[in-house]
Amino acid sequence: MDDPGDETYQDAALVLESALAGDGDAVVHTFDSVVDRRGMSAAYDVAWHLAGEMVGENLARGPWRLDFPDIDDADYDRRWVARFVSAYVNDDIPSGTALFTVALVDGKLSECLLTLAGSTVATLRRRGAA
Repeated sequence: MDDPGDETYQDAALVLESALAGDGDAVVHTFDSVVDRRGMSAAYDVAWHLAGEMVGENLARGPWRLDFPDIDDADYDRRWVARFVSAYVNDDIPSGTALFTVALVDGKLSECLLTLAGSTVATLRRRGAA
């Protein structure tokens, strides 16, 4: 059996590849496929991995306070991404899990994951890594 970490990495790579191509439907399909194959917790793992890609390597662990000016006025998905990445930076798995769960219950998870993938790609492009 494959290592779940390897599958998470491969799934995240597929999400990023689709996001780089500007194919939002493929991003959502990849997350749906992850859920079908390995469950919702695996989709969370892929999202957590994307947050890590966005933040980059050599992160000194928190506690950190990330400042997102006017975040409370942003759309649901953008607020979610800011808070999810903040949870990642602070190694706050309970908050990340809660955010993921609430977005699922609110029917906004696909939209949030699509925004996370797009934000990750935009960040990688700014860094020259994509």
